[in-house]
Amino acid sequence: MSTETLTIRIDSETKQKLDRLAQQTSRTKSFLAAEAITEFVNMQSWQIGQVLIGIADCDSGRVVPHEQVEQWMKRWGKKKELPPPR
Repeated sequence: MSTETLTIRIDSETKQKLDRLAQQTSRTKSFLAAEAITEFVNMQSWQIGQVLIGIADCDSGRVVPHEQVEQWMKRWGKKKELPPPR
């Protein structure tokens, strides 16, 4: 995989923490920053994708009425727990 250079600005406290973490893990600051950005981008992409799926479900009428969810939540973790509404 090819890589590219990205220049960012971070606050001093975060930079100091990154310096310590790099030293403690024997990794470079660039490696740690790239890993953090990759994880953030992956998580945000997944989350936005799930929101868009939810919106599409709502738009097409694939929803569970609030009352059914409320009944389910009231029994959640109790002896006679209800199955999740579908």
